[in-house]
Amino acid sequence: MEIIYYLVPMAMIIVAGIVAGLFWAVKSGQFDDMEGPAHQILMDEEIFPEDSENKEFNKENNNE
Repeated sequence: MEIIYYLVPMAMIIVAGIVAGLFWAVKSGQFDDMEGPAHQILMDEEIFPEDSENKEFNKENNNE
């Protein structure tokens, strides 16, 4: 029975830590955009746009 005197406060401390972590995550914006990263992986867009040097090089090579 004495073990309950240790387990109950320890459980309350763990729950308080979990709740504090949840509030921190919400406050820091971890749950702002839940669907964006999931949809971003499906989009077929160039990650790095072509710079002007590559465009000029491609135009010169295509004209030949």
